[in-house]
Amino acid sequence: MFLQVLRPNYSYESLYHIGPEDLKAKGLKGLIIDLDDTSLEHGGAFLSHEREAWFSSLLHSGIKICLVSNNTSVRVKNISDSLGVPYVSNAMKPFKRAFRKALEALDLPAHQVAGVGDQIFTDIWGGNRAGLITILVTPLGSREHWWTRMIRRVERPFRRSPSP
Repeated sequence: MFLQVLRPNYSYESLYHIGPEDLKAKGLKGLIIDLDDTSLEHGGAFLSHEREAWFSSLLHSGIKICLVSNNTSVRVKNISDSLGVPYVSNAMKPFKRAFRKALEALDLPAHQVAGVGDQIFTDIWGGNRAGLITILVTPLGSREHWWTRMIRRVERPFRRSPSP
């Protein structure tokens, strides 16, 4: 059913609630993570020290990470270089192409990877179509593009309470 591809497998209040032990218990070895409003505030250029520490803790625990963003390559590359992780820019989510590229970069099968993002119609839909486990997080910050604010109203019925 079409509506099922719009539902995340899990929901969390923020990235910080997603820990390496929890991921490993779910059989996950990698994450494909969105950039804007998921990893950093809309338009932000640098990760906070707290977010860098979160990424670092996952990487040190053996979780592989790839950033996937509809944003331009220069911006995504700067963030991915600071973390030492691969990236896919100009992703055109929810199309599967970017998710496939990310899976290749991670060298993992889809069933061992979760797609993490803040938007139903890009991150969750695309991740589900690509066969990933999907994790929806609450968007960071309050400053958003007018289009994103409009889309979030349409997404409301598909959001669920955060997972335990």
